Amino acid sequence: METEEAAASSSSSSATGSKSRKARRSKSNGENKKSPASARVTRSSGRQPTILALFSKGSNKRKSDEVNGEVKQETNPEKEEEELEEKEQDEKRIKIETKEGSEIKEEATQVKTAPPAKTTPPKCVDCRQYLDDPDLKFFQGDPDNALEEPEMLTDERLSIFDANEDGFESYEDLPQHKVTSFSVYDKKGHLCPFDTGLIERNIELYFSGAVKPIYDDNPCLDGGVRAKKLGPINAWWITGFDGGERALIGFTTAFADYILMEPSEEYAPTFALMQEKIYMSKIVVEFLQNNPDVSYEDLLNKIETTVPPAGLNFNRFTEDSLLRHAQFVVEQVESYDEAGDSDEPPVLITPCMRDLIKLAGVTLGKRRAARRQAIRHPTKIDKDKGPTKATTTKLVYLIFDTFFSEQIEKNEREEDKENAMKRRRCGVCEVCQQPECGKCKACQNMIKFGGSGRSKQACLQRRCPNLAVREADEDEEVDDNIPEMPSPKKMLQGRKKKQNKSRISWVGEPIKRDGKKDYYQKVCIDSETLEVGDCVSVSPDEPSKPLYLARVTALWEDSSGQMFHAHWFCQGIDTVLGKTSDSLELFLVDECEDMQLSYIHGKVNVVYKAPSENWALEGGLDMEIKMVEDDGRTYFYQMWYDQEYARFESPPKIQPSEDNKYKFCMSCARLDEVRQKEILKVMEPQEEVDGKMFYGLATKNGVQYRIGDGVFLLPEAFSFSMKLASPAKRPKKEAVDEELYPEHYRKSSEYIKGSNQDAPEPYRVGRIKEIFCSIRSNGKPNEADIKLRLYKFYRPENTHKSMKASYHSDINLLYWSDEEVTLDFKAVQGRCTVEYGEDLTECIQDYSASGSDRFYFLEAYSAKTKSFEDPPNHARRAGNKGKGKGKGKGKGKSVSALEQSKQEAAEVKLPKLRTLDVFSGCGGLSEGFHQAGISETLWAIEMWEPAAQAFRLNNPGTTVFTEDCNVLLKLVMSGEKSNSLGQKLPQKGDVEMLCGGPPCQGFSGMNRFNSRTYSKFKNSLVVSFLSYCDYYRPRFFLLENVRNFVSFKRSMVLKLTLRCLVRMGYQCTFGVLQAGQYGVAQTRRRAIVLAAAPGEKLPMFPEPLHVFAPRACQLSVVVDDKKFVSNITRTYSGPFRTITVRDTMSDLPEIRNGASALEISYNGEPQSWFQRQIRGSQYQPILRDHICKDMSALVAARMRHIPLAPGSDWRDLPNIEVRLSDGITTRKLRYTHHEKKNGRSSTGALRGVCSCAEGKPCDPADRQFNTLIPWCLPHTGNRHNHWAGLYGRLEWDGFFSTTVTNPEPMGKQGRVLHPEQHRVVSVRECARSQGFPDTYRLFGNVLDKHRQVGNAVPPPLARSIGLEIKSCVLAKVKEEATGISGRADSQLACALAEGSWKWRLPSRGPKPASARATLPGASWLWTVASVLTPS
Repeated sequence: METEEAAASSSSSSATGSKSRKARRSKSNGENKKSPASARVTRSSGRQPTILALFSKGSNKRKSDEVNGEVKQETNPEKEEEELEEKEQDEKRIKIETKEGSEIKEEATQVKTAPPAKTTPPKCVDCRQYLDDPDLKFFQGDPDNALEEPEMLTDERLSIFDANEDGFESYEDLPQHKVTSFSVYDKKGHLCPFDTGLIERNIELYFSGAVKPIYDDNPCLDGGVRAKKLGPINAWWITGFDGGERALIGFTTAFADYILMEPSEEYAPTFALMQEKIYMSKIVVEFLQNNPDVSYEDLLNKIETTVPPAGLNFNRFTEDSLLRHAQFVVEQVESYDEAGDSDEPPVLITPCMRDLIKLAGVTLGKRRAARRQAIRHPTKIDKDKGPTKATTTKLVYLIFDTFFSEQIEKNEREEDKENAMKRRRCGVCEVCQQPECGKCKACQNMIKFGGSGRSKQACLQRRCPNLAVREADEDEEVDDNIPEMPSPKKMLQGRKKKQNKSRISWVGEPIKRDGKKDYYQKVCIDSETLEVGDCVSVSPDEPSKPLYLARVTALWEDSSGQMFHAHWFCQGIDTVLGKTSDSLELFLVDECEDMQLSYIHGKVNVVYKAPSENWALEGGLDMEIKMVEDDGRTYFYQMWYDQEYARFESPPKIQPSEDNKYKFCMSCARLDEVRQKEILKVMEPQEEVDGKMFYGLATKNGVQYRIGDGVFLLPEAFSFSMKLASPAKRPKKEAVDEELYPEHYRKSSEYIKGSNQDAPEPYRVGRIKEIFCSIRSNGKPNEADIKLRLYKFYRPENTHKSMKASYHSDINLLYWSDEEVTLDFKAVQGRCTVEYGEDLTECIQDYSASGSDRFYFLEAYSAKTKSFEDPPNHARRAGNKGKGKGKGKGKGKSVSALEQSKQEAAEVKLPKLRTLDVFSGCGGLSEGFHQAGISETLWAIEMWEPAAQAFRLNNPGTTVFTEDCNVLLKLVMSGEKSNSLGQKLPQKGDVEMLCGGPPCQGFSGMNRFNSRTYSKFKNSLVVSFLSYCDYYRPRFFLLENVRNFVSFKRSMVLKLTLRCLVRMGYQCTFGVLQAGQYGVAQTRRRAIVLAAAPGEKLPMFPEPLHVFAPRACQLSVVVDDKKFVSNITRTYSGPFRTITVRDTMSDLPEIRNGASALEISYNGEPQSWFQRQIRGSQYQPILRDHICKDMSALVAARMRHIPLAPGSDWRDLPNIEVRLSDGITTRKLRYTHHEKKNGRSSTGALRGVCSCAEGKPCDPADRQFNTLIPWCLPHTGNRHNHWAGLYGRLEWDGFFSTTVTNPEPMGKQGRVLHPEQHRVVSVRECARSQGFPDTYRLFGNVLDKHRQVGNAVPPPLARSIGLEIKSCVLAKVKEEATGISGRADSQLACALAEGSWKWRLPSRGPKPASARATLPGASWLWTVASVLTPS
């Protein structure tokens, strides 16, 4: 036979492309096919000859002439072209890949004159296995009775025909048999896998075994014909699952098709991997079909908790096996997407798949024909029922539907233009290079195939996967650093306008003469009479710009001519609402200026639409969306708008007095009030000594500072005589043994995520000793330059005991010192209360808890002697303060003011707001509000049962609905009083506060609005949540979400949310807060939308309490190129130090990987202030939920080998062999390729683990498994910041990355290892990183509990927001009690809510000249927003 001859031809990969190109397509698009081989990977092309033909000619396998050791193919011009094209494409791909790689900063690796380069260990030229690999096995040979293939096929045991039937000629396809006890090997007899691309590269693989007839289902040897060296294999294929669980795999040779049964004993381990990957892809596709929005960690959880079907050679799926088979799994997903509906978003771009593709370095878009077989999914799996269609109120529906259908169409037209410019494909992957198929829906719509050309979809066979994934990734990234745009000023009049006297004439006599100005009541312009108070349109200097709108607040004539004072309106499009606003709605702003009357274009009608009397009961009614008729001159306004903070508030109620009616401008009045507050003043002069005048009181931003008061200052305001051992910059790196730690070179950057190295210091605290001004030469005090003399307080960390001391002490503990310092009064950042502990009338805990600005001291510190002693007498009782100099006015007052405000607060008993928490999860938001004492959650809605159970455990009085929020709203709106379970539903008027965090996965990716994503948004839970708000009309509304909520769909989601609230009549604003600034050791930025009903006060965002890493505190938001900030002023420092991982969890007992005891004892006292708070005042001997996930043996070994030093991660793993707990021994990672980008190691060793390191396409044969250093990380590290942080340890002095729903060392937040123990963080540790009290109950298994914690709002953040809402409620109560209105009284209320508060205004210098009106007498143009901040 000629088999030997063919076998002798040496393999060459030049044939790769040509052969695999013409393989049979998988007819998964519903066409039937006779052979069960639903798809194959083939090496031969053309039709298979029949068996008789084969017998007549002898074996017709490829004969090839060897020329210089290369296989010479029969020349075929078509093939040659294809090969050339492929080669070019490969080169092109290489260029692009290397270009992408080179974007990452090149690392200069200085190669010392090294010993000769280490060479790659020898590989078998056929099967590409390492010849020195101990696992390389040889085929043990065939039994003597084994037959060759053609002979075996004629054995009567295999015939399904009677001998006399002339059966052979009737075969369309090859005969089919089964083969059991099989082994697959190459020409050299190495046992090898058949799914790593060898067959596609025309390497000859053979197999032996016992062949059985197709109808025999018994895998034993009985009744089989022993056969030897069947093949070579031309194709392998998968043909679905036998009844669901196990895939059937088959081979095609030149003579027959064989379905594989059981492998031989020696081949079993190799074959098990094959089955594992096929089964794995089945799990992945089915899971993602039902759950498109899950994360990579959720997928891992699914895989690790799935039990493999019986009869497979492995007992659990692990992350290692998922990464090992990632290429195959992703190809299955691509095939699945191809077969799917064109309008379904592809599974490939789900967040989970994108993470897998990046991590494993998968090559997308391999040519479909060369793809290894796609598992057929004959029927689309029925999707799990997600949330139903959104239930909306009429108002919300109208805004989202009518209003925006036109907008969407317009956007789509613009996008078509944009898309024409934008490349829709990468041009490199094999998919991009196919011709259009002409058959799919998209092609049939194309003009060239006779369609309308309207859908503009790419051919379904040519959807570029690389671009889809890249776009989905870009949508998730938010650029924080967009340059600030100046706020649009109204009129920048560079020149005077020529006055046309004939247009303008005064009506009547002047009503008032004021200096050189004659004030009038009326004027006639173009025969239209205007009077003070009318609204007008004003022509801009540039005729192309739209008209401006203003209210005329004064009319006069002076040397500049005929003038008016314009109080500007802001049009909706100039607010954060942009194009979503109502084109007829205007907003009041604090902007005004003097203008020439000739700029007036005409009179307009602006109507104030006040909220109706029974506003709260109008929710959900059929409302007319139009507020006024559009006649071209009529507009309306409901709100005042703050440009800087994007706050919509009820218009201020400032009335003119009788004598200034003729020129009263509300904007001027408010700006003047603000400026007055900003002026620093001294009062209560006392005596003059040594050229200084002393005072008893100074004011700044409306806050009074008396002698004896505590003050906050920025850290640079003064230093201490104790020189602190500065937080050690990390020790310089030692040289590392690169043989042992081959990946350590990737750690070039000094920056470590989660490190507090750059965290700012908290405020300095001082006590005022003297307030004075120097006396000028004219004998008068210089009151513009106010000075303070202060006593310095030390914090524990400022003493010689440094940081160690602060870890054990209370965060508000200070030490008195007699060191003094003189400072400018303007350096003061706020007021605080500092008391001597022994003088307090209540216990220190109660005193501290009653305000965020309370400090105490028990001892004095002397830096000279490094000793602590009793404080001197003058530091004690406030009543005796400052009396020593005989000034007589001490601060007996201030303590009583404190007592007094507390008494008042006690008198005002605030009823708690009845709250409905939607999407409540386990209850983080409600817990924080309860701690603030503002609300009582009577109802909660949570669809996920374990979280709902957890909510019930912690809030036994709450009615928890475990059902779809849309169903409940529908019931209430249709008048039902209870649901199917008999639970009472809240009715209109019952709900005073509505809060919740609607999940946004559905539209968080794909950052453009088009009809499809729009309909997804219209049906989203955000829209349902807004409908709850519209129906119930609560007094306060809070929406919490991920930081990117404000950026989704070019901020469209945010704008539509605000637009809805404004239309309902709500005052509202938005901001981004960092939970780490409110007292947890975790970075977690969250978007918050706040709203308050008409008549309430709109809360401010709470000022930060703790300093935090500045990189994590970029909280500004850019919408339509405008930058918005929240009202927060404490950007550089704060009252308290940052909370660290050590503060959070150093007291918890040691546990092991997989610890599962639900209750253990604490084994010790709390160590830090945070631990004392979190354990609570009640003695709790039992610690719950200190349990952690059980990681596989390989992951456990990796965790064991991560060093304990800060910043350690996978790059510190040693490349060694380790025996695992399951008895398997790991392998060393082999470095087999020259790494273009990183060069060689200092010893000259290679650094690449895949052919892509050299710029070639990835080679599946390069993959390695079961290594301590995960192969996929060096494989794709260059493109992903070296995967910094994966398998990372937390740092004792650092903070947690955002607490995730499932801690995974290779997940998005890979820094999940305990700082010292070899395990991932426990549920309790995660709960503490979120600020949940230790007594807080969770429900379900360990993963359920992790998910509950990871999805929650940190209670300390919610508490801070709750206190702000509380101060607004108090302000309103006080206002109603005293009948005063305006802003001043809210100060009082705030002082009640939080101890003592103050007004702070961002100080503004004069505007630049360009922003000033150039007319004589023109007023300054100011925009100032006042900000409430705790002192």
